[in-house]
Amino acid sequence: MARIAIGGFQHETNTFAPSKATFEDFARGGAWPGLTRGPALIEAVAGINLPIAGFIERARQGGHELLPLSWTQATPSAEVTEEAYERIAGQILEDLAGLRHCDAVYLDLHGAMVAEHLEDGEGELLARVRRVIGPEPPLVASLDLHANVTAAMVELSDALAVFRTYPHIDMAETGARAAELIEGMMSSGRKPHKAYRQLPFLIPTTAGCTTQEPAKGLFAHLESLDRPPLVSLSFACGFGPADIHDCGPSVVAYGEDAAATEAAAQELYDLALAREDAFAARFWQPAEAVAHAMAAARTATHTARGPVILADTQDNPGGGANADTVGLLAELVRQGTEGAVMGLLYDPEAAAAAHEVGEGSSLRIGLGAKSGLAGHAPFEADYRVERLGDGAFTATGPFYEGAHMRLGPMALLAVGGVRVAVASRKNQAADQEMFRHLGVEPAEEKILVLKSSVHFRAHFEPIAAEILVVAAPGPNPADLSALTYRRLRPGVRRGAGG
Repeated sequence: MARIAIGGFQHETNTFAPSKATFEDFARGGAWPGLTRGPALIEAVAGINLPIAGFIERARQGGHELLPLSWTQATPSAEVTEEAYERIAGQILEDLAGLRHCDAVYLDLHGAMVAEHLEDGEGELLARVRRVIGPEPPLVASLDLHANVTAAMVELSDALAVFRTYPHIDMAETGARAAELIEGMMSSGRKPHKAYRQLPFLIPTTAGCTTQEPAKGLFAHLESLDRPPLVSLSFACGFGPADIHDCGPSVVAYGEDAAATEAAAQELYDLALAREDAFAARFWQPAEAVAHAMAAARTATHTARGPVILADTQDNPGGGANADTVGLLAELVRQGTEGAVMGLLYDPEAAAAAHEVGEGSSLRIGLGAKSGLAGHAPFEADYRVERLGDGAFTATGPFYEGAHMRLGPMALLAVGGVRVAVASRKNQAADQEMFRHLGVEPAEEKILVLKSSVHFRAHFEPIAAEILVVAAPGPNPADLSALTYRRLRPGVRRGAGG
């Protein structure tokens, strides 16, 4: 039985986003628990599709003693403030240093964290942890599929386990794989050989969906390669809207035999490189997307098949946006759309105003666009308050499964034939319970407009007649070539659609 210290510090940083992540953002939580320290950590994450929850379950099956440090995450945004990073990292290190003894350390990280004072938030945290524990104890981390894996992360850890699905339905499973990696090192007394490759192009976020080609085939091939003497093989798609030197996809492999490990990493690298052009993404413009959805919604065959889904990807809070742009809402109203529901739109002021007047009342407000983005303005209209909620419910979909949502006061506001689900905390629309909480059954709607890029597919794709990825105005550009990079290493291609 080993004594394993466990903790987590997650943030996906879009350096082009409008708002930074403060300590309060990490402390508060929302879809997932807020900052939790010590023994309470284990109960806080229990039953949730999170890497650390999967690690805990698997490690307990092995009879190991778990020493909880701290775990926290914040909704993707611009850089983590220096204060937030240093307070949270300091808390983890203080508790780690205070342990009498630990045999190994597991960290639940994202892999794409940028702080105001650090390009490589995870690499720096791993360096500090390594200074505390020394070179011998195994140090393993799980990473998001969108990790921008750096050489420092690979060098300072003994193994990295990366998600293999997008939508990320295998988060807990990845944590369990991390536990198995530690167990393997503890039982053998050896650490695996490492192989690391960075690819010379960026992948648009929507193009990394593992239920669609080319990512689907790439990950299927990865699974076929991941066998002894290999210990673990991972492909990270990277997170494109991060202006850092190491932005982009990568391959990381671990194995007992150095030559076999290097060969597997090279084979996966070569396959991904050959598929570069296939990673280009197709986006609809708002006017054509709404017109297409309206036409499809009028057909009887469509009604039997479910709603047309418009993914408002450039305002996805899961990519660092603020979920408050209203360009697509304006287009829906302009075209006289009927039977459409949009969400989740982040506007605490509008939610509060709706709760003040009550269900069945009307109010005139400017909805959304409170972030102050240039060129964006609230959508002013008379809205009917159809339903109110407190924002507290449990998610049931494969991505957010088991998460106890705390989204603050919520409201369903109607303007013409369009209804808007408004929340008081940012959260991408990736679970049907977000709408059911306000009396909307997603499968019965004609058109669903979701502020999400890909994660919504886990729960909504089974009910969808069709899915259109829409490039409505927003701060999370789907086409990475539209971004101005200053720190990206030379020679990295952004290509068509990215």
